Amino acid sequence: MDIYGIMKCIPHRYPFLLLDRVLEMEAKKRIVALKNVTVNEPFFQGHFPGAPVMPGVLIIEAMAQAGAVLILHDMEDRASKLVYFTGIDGARFRQAVVPGDQLRFTLEVLKLRPRAAKMKGIAEVNGKKVAEAEILSALVDRP
Repeated sequence: MDIYGIMKCIPHRYPFLLLDRVLEMEAKKRIVALKNVTVNEPFFQGHFPGAPVMPGVLIIEAMAQAGAVLILHDMEDRASKLVYFTGIDGARFRQAVVPGDQLRFTLEVLKLRPRAAKMKGIAEVNGKKVAEAEILSALVDRP
């Protein structure tokens, strides 16, 4: 799935859309998505000047966005729904993510209910784990 397919699933847009491509997806079970980290990212202006590092909270947000794509992709009425990020369990950051890195997110569904989901997410750069967390989300009607 390219960026246009992602934008059909979730409402995020620049500068807060943090995914570039979906490589694999098994409906309601698993997704693998990519984020190309470039020096032009707006957050690098202040985090940190002269030594840019992608904020950990944005790595987790990108994981949550991948999870939202997975949840919404096969819904017929997805335009009337939003996926809210409701919690993080067991988040760990193992290595800095810097310009030029390509983040690969793998999320697996642990629990999926009609109004809530829990997923295990792993972020990797060059096959090395840089972050992990359990992501909790709520499926709600759009206002």
